[in-house]
Amino acid sequence: MLFNSVDFAIFLPIVLVLFWALERKSFRYGNAWLLLASMFFYGWWDWRFLGLVFLSGSLDYWASIQIERSKTPRSKRAWLAASIVLNLGILGFFKYYDFFVSSFSKAFVLLGHPIEISTLGLILPVGISFYTFQSMSYTIDVYRGDLKASHQPIEFGAYLLFFPQLVAGPIERATNLLPQFRAPRSFDLDKAVDGSRQMLWGLFKKVVIADQCAVIVNDVFNDPTSKPAYLLIIAAVLFAFQIYCDFSGYSDIAIGCARLFGIGLMRNFAFPYFSRDIAEFWRRWHISLSTWFRDYLYIPLGGSRGSTWTRIRNTFIIFLVSGFWHGANYTFIVWGTIHALLFLPLLLRNKNRLHTDIAAEGRSFPSFQEAISILLTFATTTVAWVFFRAPDVASAWSYLGHAFTDLVAHPGQIILLPTALIHLAVVPFIALLLVAEWTQRSRQHALDTIERHLSRPMRWTLYYLLLFAVLYNSGEEQSFIYFQF
Repeated sequence: MLFNSVDFAIFLPIVLVLFWALERKSFRYGNAWLLLASMFFYGWWDWRFLGLVFLSGSLDYWASIQIERSKTPRSKRAWLAASIVLNLGILGFFKYYDFFVSSFSKAFVLLGHPIEISTLGLILPVGISFYTFQSMSYTIDVYRGDLKASHQPIEFGAYLLFFPQLVAGPIERATNLLPQFRAPRSFDLDKAVDGSRQMLWGLFKKVVIADQCAVIVNDVFNDPTSKPAYLLIIAAVLFAFQIYCDFSGYSDIAIGCARLFGIGLMRNFAFPYFSRDIAEFWRRWHISLSTWFRDYLYIPLGGSRGSTWTRIRNTFIIFLVSGFWHGANYTFIVWGTIHALLFLPLLLRNKNRLHTDIAAEGRSFPSFQEAISILLTFATTTVAWVFFRAPDVASAWSYLGHAFTDLVAHPGQIILLPTALIHLAVVPFIALLLVAEWTQRSRQHALDTIERHLSRPMRWTLYYLLLFAVLYNSGEEQSFIYFQF
């Protein structure tokens, strides 16, 4: 079920009203209802895959109880290992089996000894990477002693399958989310109103910007060799906004929706395109995943401590694994490698924590140096996004090579960029996005605290304009990009 669908517009009010009716009687009734609603929400795609969620969750539920009861470190490690192996085994089988089989076969062809190994043509369960990592982190946190194991199956099931963030995050930590299912919740009108605003902004980003960018991006990336350089540049930039508005739009809707139920989810995006270097970008982009890898992989490997070689090794591991997490394609590995190469000089010069504040803090406009840093960071991430979007590595190189050579051969094309942009209907909405998020860059989302800046008539006018833009641009329901991961 998509957030940007009529089905969800019917589903949410029904679930919300019944939830608060049951919550008044007992928070355990509320948990049970949320679990049933979440099962229905996920099963809307394919009920068969609910079995995978329950298999993964059941093991982690049981393993965590056994970890807590274990008397010896060896026994605790054995249960933790069982949890990690099964979770990664399921994830690896569905997400990477066909990729490795295909790569293995191609390797033998290159060696002159072709072999035939059949792929299975597996369907990737929606959100498997997200709920697998969330379930694994729960078991790890119990093993570390950061959290008491849950002994209530419904409570744990509601935590793992909570529908707003089930299929595309944020990847929640049990230390934050699980306690919210262990105590009564109370309806807070102010939080519900702000959550509704955040959902509206998320829908605007998804439907009005991301989906409209996708039309142009798909056309150009499907046949880049027939397009002039200036169109390739425009499409690359539009994809940067497409993937940001698509993914952060989902996160905004998920976080806002959760607040309607009195539940707080972690922030997943902090206006990353205002970053001044690649390290700041990764502190602001897909925060739940980057912090997951930091806490459960990077730091256990030694982090930035130790020798120069250790720091280099750990940096490449974290970015390569992050790239591979996104999918079974070498494009994601190259994408991760590019970010590792951009990040490494900052780490080795101890400048990876240089920008921990917000850009132009306390000022309306950035300095010249800040503006240049922001533009350069955006440009480098945009180039890397070409690999993320392209169907294969060769296509990505071809795309970039054609853009460069055509621009060198016909430099006058650069003059066509402003003219082409003027004729794109999505550009004014991107401009609105940038202005709104820049002015609210110290807040949680672009409509946060809007009541302090606009009168009630102006606020409601803005809400209706955003809603009209969403409804007007709503055509065929477009899935969210990160559903495929």
